Formats: sequence, C-alpha cells, structure tokens
Amino acid sequence: MPTYKAPLREMRFLINEVFDYPAHYAGLSNGGEATPDVVDAILEGIAVLCEKVLAPINLSGDKEGCRFKAGEVSTPTGFKEAYRQFVEGGWQGLSFPIEYGGQGLPTSISLFKTEMMGAANWSFNMYPGLSLGCINTLLQYGTEAQKARYLPALVSGEWTGTMCMTEPQCGTDLAQIKTRAESQPDGSYKITGTKIFISAGEHDLAGNIVHVVLARVPSAPAGTRGISLFVVPKFLVAEDGSAGQRNTVTCGAIEHKMGIRGSATAVLNFDEAIGHLIFEPNKGLEAMFTFMNTARLGIAIQGVAHAEASFQGALAYAKERRSMRALSGKKEPEASADALIWHADVRRMLLTQKAIAEGGRAMLYAAVQTADLMFNAAFEKDHANYEHYDNELGFYTPILKGFLTEMGLEAANLGMQVFGGHGYIHEHGMEQIARDARIATLYEGTTGIQALDLLGRKVLIGTRGKCVRDFTRIMLRLARRHVFASGPIGSMARSTMRRAIEWNILTLRILLRAGKDRDLVGSASVDYLMYSGYVMMGYYFVLQAEKAQTLLLNGKGNESADFYRAKIQTAAFYFDRLLPRADAHRKSALAPTHSLMQMDNGHFAFV
Repeated sequence: MPTYKAPLREMRFLINEVFDYPAHYAGLSNGGEATPDVVDAILEGIAVLCEKVLAPINLSGDKEGCRFKAGEVSTPTGFKEAYRQFVEGGWQGLSFPIEYGGQGLPTSISLFKTEMMGAANWSFNMYPGLSLGCINTLLQYGTEAQKARYLPALVSGEWTGTMCMTEPQCGTDLAQIKTRAESQPDGSYKITGTKIFISAGEHDLAGNIVHVVLARVPSAPAGTRGISLFVVPKFLVAEDGSAGQRNTVTCGAIEHKMGIRGSATAVLNFDEAIGHLIFEPNKGLEAMFTFMNTARLGIAIQGVAHAEASFQGALAYAKERRSMRALSGKKEPEASADALIWHADVRRMLLTQKAIAEGGRAMLYAAVQTADLMFNAAFEKDHANYEHYDNELGFYTPILKGFLTEMGLEAANLGMQVFGGHGYIHEHGMEQIARDARIATLYEGTTGIQALDLLGRKVLIGTRGKCVRDFTRIMLRLARRHVFASGPIGSMARSTMRRAIEWNILTLRILLRAGKDRDLVGSASVDYLMYSGYVMMGYYFVLQAEKAQTLLLNGKGNESADFYRAKIQTAAFYFDRLLPRADAHRKSALAPTHSLMQMDNGHFAFV
C-alpha cells in the first residue's frame, strides 16, 4: 500500500526563500495574520490530516468506490469520518472572509492545503474542492441575501457546492445548453433540465449541496450570450439558514469511471427545481468564469499532486527493489543485485517525476501570488489593479491547467514504469495514480480547449502577443543577471535568454500566418501551449537554482546544503533532458496545416 509524506521542505523553500511569501503577505490587506508561524502551523496541521487520515483511505476508497441506490449516493468507507475531521479543523474556511465564518487568510494558503490533500487522496479532495469555486462565485456576484443564506454553511464545510454546466448534448460548447429557467411571481425561477458529469453532485458527506447552474430564461438570445446563472440548493434554505424541504433536483445515476472512483460524478435532473438568479440575466457565463478559473487552477494542482505522489512511491520502490547490476559496475556488492535507483534509465524516470513536481509547484506558487493580489485589489475596490492581475492570471491559467496536467499524467505513467509489472497491480497504488491523473487533462476543458484559450483568446486576439512579451521580459531580467556566469547557472541563464527571444518570434510567426490560414490556430495551439509550458517551467527552475546557489555561497544554507545542491542538479537535469522537448513543439506548431486538412473525411478509415 502506498504512503504519502507531505513535501514540507520543498514547500517551505518556495514559500519562504524563493517567493518570499512573508513579505508578500505583509503587503496584503488580509495578510497581516499570515505570519510565518501561522503559515507553518497550518502546513503542519494539514500535513497530519493528509498523512494520517486521507492517504490511508485513498486505495480502499478507489477499490470500494461510491454506491448509488434510488437517487442516493454513499461515499466509500472512511470518507464521512475524514470529512467530519476536515470540517472540525476549519480547513475549508482558511481563505474566506471572517464575516462568513472563514479565517480571512490569503487565497494562496488554501492552494498549499489543496496540493497536499490532492496528493494524499484526490477523490476525497473533490468534495470540498468544488465548493471553492461556488463560494468565490457567490462572493463576487451573489446578492447580499444570497451570501447571507449560503456562504456561512459553505465556508464552514457544513454544506458543499457544485458547478452544473455540461448537458448530454453538449460538453464544452455551452451555446447548446437547453436547461431552462422560468421566472416566478416571487422572484425565484423554476429550473428544468439535465446536467451530466457533475463532480460531487450527490453524496452523503454534507447536510446540503448548493448547485450553481447554467440555464436559459425564455427570452434569452441564442448562443452563449443567452446563458444565465442560478443558485439551486438540494434542500431549500429556511429563513434561519437551515436546510429545509427537499428541492426537485435528483440524482439519476453516477458514472462508472476509469479513475477517481471515490468521487461521485453525478447525472442531475432538475424538475422545476427552485433557484435564484446570480448576477444579471444572460450574463451567466461571465459570472461562471470565476468558478471555471478557480476550478482550472485547482486542476493544475492535480498535475503536481499526482506527480509528487507517484514520485514518492517510485522512489521508495527504486531504493528497495533490486534487479541486475549497474552498467558502471557493482554498487551493492554485498547484495544479490543492485537497487533499481543505480540504473541510469530508472534515474531518468525518477528525475523526470521530481522535476515535474518541483517545477510545477513553483509555477503554481508564483501564479497564486498573482491571485492573492487580484483578490486584494477586489477587496480594496481597486478596479485598475484588479483588471491587471486578472489578465495576468488569465494568461497563466491555460498553461498551468493544460501543461501541468499533461506532465502530471506523464509522471504518473513513469511511476508505474519504475515498478515494472508490479506497477500494474492495484495493491501497490501506482496504477490508481495513473487512472486518477488521466481525468485531469479532460475536465474543466481538455488540453485542446486550454490551448485554444491560450493561443486564440489570450495571445492572438486578447493581447496581440503582449502577454508573452510581458512574461519574457521577466525571463530576460533574470537571465541577464547570470548570462556571463560559469557553471550550471550561467548555462541555464543563457538558455533562458534564448528561449525568451524564441517564444516571441514563435508567437509573431503564428500571428502573421493565422490571418491567411484560419486552421493554423487550431493546428498549432496544443504544441504552442506545451512549448510555453516547458519554457515557463525553465524560468522557474532558474529562479530556484539562483536562490539555492545564493544560500550555498553565503553560508546560510549549511544545514540544508544537500537540499540546495539537489535543487541545482534537478534544474540542470531539466535543462538538459526536458526543456529540449520544446524544440519539437515549436517545429510542429509552425508546420503547415495542409497535412492535417488535405485528407477527405471519408478516407480516414476504410471498412
């Protein structure tokens, strides 16, 4: 059975040394209470929950799965008790306003929590995780009455929330939504329709489930311009805030899935269910994007979480399992064979996993600082800064979601590979990580959808490449500090400078050609996203290596010298072995679309 150990040393390196979160928190309106001691206590506390409570029920939860009977869903054994401990610990409300029962801490602290919970037990993490976007949507767009009615119980974790978008006839194409909302004399609406793939849509963990639902009012224009957003609780909420009469929203089934089997993915039927409008009529998609962006960052965390979990399992196995002798000679002559970790190819796989986890974590921790600043600007009603940070985060989000989930899946598959045939066996837990990781590239928008969002909406249409120029300017500023240095830091800095220039040239070439060939954006988008991800991760490895080298040189890192040296060595591995993949993506992104589009549809297969 796999075990999980929270990577607190890695997390603290980024939080305290690379990104200087203590100074960052000191500049936030809600950061005063986030002192180093408080943050450290939170990290330690959630680590205990993850290691002692959540991780031990991960494998069993996958084996047992959720059970469906007559519209009711039972979660796996141990989930209810674990959720009770989660709620009693106050973990759901870390980053939400004190006025609704939260602790009022910055958003980033909630991300640190989510990373550990996701690595320990992603299926369990889905239940409180979906609530975060629901809460953020109500905070930003809900009426004061809606906030008072729903937020205290959501923030405490007593209730959970969902997002209900997808329908049987449409997935990503929300213009096809048919769920209808008919207004009532009392100001409420009757919601009728079917939603599918609703994560945590029905379960037995919480006293109520608050659904955020996309639907159309009768007078709505066609397409996405005619979508409104509604709050529809499983149980109607009484005046005193308690859950009362059952609403007419029922679970018709739960999906039988490849992975995350401990999380219930529901089919929900709304039969004139009572709901209330959030925000303005026909502007539901605008409000829902608050939910979606929150969810997409949450899914990006899944890539890092699965990479970390698989790496931990693979590393322990590679140190214990013995097979053959190392090609460079016996490493453990007293044993019958050398441990797997001595074999170069096994080290390649382990270092790839390690680099994905550490590089991805740095990317996320940097992005969530921007999220902190964005929410801080919203709190202070600083509209100019809010828009600035929102746009910045909007550029990061598709890269983080698309690239990190693809890389997390690769890391999960490598974990199985290190185990060999044992990796295919359920009891070792490695194949579960791979199955659980597979969904991350699909939900909240597939990798292709993220790529179109990045290249089409954010880079070409939205900013005409300015978002890339802004980020590469930061890359160049870092690279110039070390461009003439010797050793690995100098080499990485020069590579970073070249990639920054190359990224801009690639963007410009696609921009110029897209006007003549509309299919180019679709054909180039995934390669462009992956290229962007590799280059961005490279920047964050230089940043980590720079800090590690500084601490080694000034003697402050004597107690952690091995850790800092390993950090530089991991960065060097990334630049030698993983970053070169960007060249293939760049070449493919610039390939003509003719080879994609020339074949007649009927010629794809002959039967």
